[in-house]
Amino acid sequence: MYRTKTCGELRLADVNQTVTLAGWVQRTRKLGGMTFVDLRDRYGITQLTFNQEVDAGLCEKANKLGREFVIQATGIVKERSNKNTNLPTGEIEIIVSELNILHAADTPPFTIEEESDGGDDIRMQYRYLDLRRPNVRKNLELRHKMAFEVRRYLDEQGFLEVETPVLIKSTPEGARDFVVPSRMNPGQFYALPQSPQTLKQLLMVSGFDRYFQIAKCFRDEDLRADRQPEFTQVDCEMSFVEQEDILQIFEGMMKHLFKYIKGLDMNEPFPRMLWSDAMKYYGSDKPDIRFGMRFVELKDLTEGRNFVVFDSAPYVAGICAEGCASYTRKQLDGLTEFVKRPQIGAKGLVYVRCEADGTFKSSVDKFYSQEDLKAWADRFDAKPGDLMLILSGDKAKTQKALGELRLEMGNRLGLRDKNVFAPLWVIDFPMFEWDEETQRFYAMHHPFTSPKKEDLHLLDDDPGKVRANAYDMVINGVELGGGSIRIHDSELQDKMFQVLGFTPEQAQEQFGFLMNAFKFGAPPHGGLAFGLDRMVSMFAGLDSIRDCIAFPKNNSGRDVMMDAPSEIADAQLDELSLVVDIKK
Repeated sequence: MYRTKTCGELRLADVNQTVTLAGWVQRTRKLGGMTFVDLRDRYGITQLTFNQEVDAGLCEKANKLGREFVIQATGIVKERSNKNTNLPTGEIEIIVSELNILHAADTPPFTIEEESDGGDDIRMQYRYLDLRRPNVRKNLELRHKMAFEVRRYLDEQGFLEVETPVLIKSTPEGARDFVVPSRMNPGQFYALPQSPQTLKQLLMVSGFDRYFQIAKCFRDEDLRADRQPEFTQVDCEMSFVEQEDILQIFEGMMKHLFKYIKGLDMNEPFPRMLWSDAMKYYGSDKPDIRFGMRFVELKDLTEGRNFVVFDSAPYVAGICAEGCASYTRKQLDGLTEFVKRPQIGAKGLVYVRCEADGTFKSSVDKFYSQEDLKAWADRFDAKPGDLMLILSGDKAKTQKALGELRLEMGNRLGLRDKNVFAPLWVIDFPMFEWDEETQRFYAMHHPFTSPKKEDLHLLDDDPGKVRANAYDMVINGVELGGGSIRIHDSELQDKMFQVLGFTPEQAQEQFGFLMNAFKFGAPPHGGLAFGLDRMVSMFAGLDSIRDCIAFPKNNSGRDVMMDAPSEIADAQLDELSLVVDIKK
């Protein structure tokens, strides 16, 4: 055997044992006639000790070791005189009697340490080296543990894990598909699944009752911190259930994960928030409720004072930042510049300081009296020392900007502690969203989401007011999962396609396989999909899902390690009956 022990398991109880270790050289240190080598594997680090006076040849061999050499060492476990309390193995060392160099290594382009000197680009290029860093490895160990616990929990709840195809039919609704040409069917293409949505519904038609899959999914979207072109879902579906059944099952799953992964007991039911309230009070359908600072609307208190900015705005609202009246002009100007960023889109910011003596100092003093400002403060429930920050304009855009300002203030005030978790369900989403460019409705979730029964009469007259049996699990401002009760009635499904602008022929062409299956008896069913990458990222306290994926893409969707995507040979194009003609 190359090793009898790992580099992370030896303790004082193992003193005087003869052991063999194998791994990578973390670092070497020379002190007088002694050479010390830190040997690393997946499990930890153990110190190897070489003595010039005991075996000069062996010590000289150790002196030639470089970082990341792969070696094998045999020796006796001894108690260290200078113990390292920062290492689990820091009380022992190995007095080496035999050393074998299994592979000499080039000097790595960055240090293999928790705090590496490598930037993102270089670490992604040499990701196989980056994965040797203990903090990166721990993220993948956490991912394994979470996936294992998900499987264990769902198995205990009677779910079956079923794999679904990766080469499927393209459906233009939703995000862009990645497409794959078919050699055997020239001119035709598969798509990589954005999710197993229709396939899991077919499994319900097949009578599988409770399905789950840890499924690889693909979306050709612009990237950000919580997106990758390929990602992993915990995908689930259940038959003969209503919304409440699904919320209970998967709230239980999340509580199970918090208990077994984080050691946190979440005994209280997760709060539930209407989508309309989430937008009204937080400007987001995934509100971070670790802190307050809810929106307060002021339009009725701002009119008739000749302040054109507020008078001409259909929406005026703000937030109250406790204890921030001491903000300097420079800090307030910084907040104004923040909300005016193109990605946020506000035109400006109005502030009101609540002074200690009960008076008010504002950027709109010349338009509003102290009595006016006191009325604002009363509505905000603002106290002396607080700061009111107010935006105005188009309702939807202003709510979004105010939501970003709220999160920014939460960050500045230290209210978004990564070790505090505030879960909730957001429910009763709109069924449709209107697109001004195409002048048509799109499904906010997908075309198979069931509308609420009490809103069915609105499908013909006012589709924009129809609510969906849809729900998202949100924790700390991150949407970890979402789903819905599905339509299982063929007539209602036909109606849904009609509202979405599909002709019967288009609906049949794209989704005929599912609609035809429903004719043979579809049970009431619904489901939910969690983003595994986002779950791991949150549990690990990471800022990006990229850090919990073994081989992620960069922000341009490229794998810089393998240099993909890349051009393919003309012979391959010929086999696929394709010609590449890049449009400028």
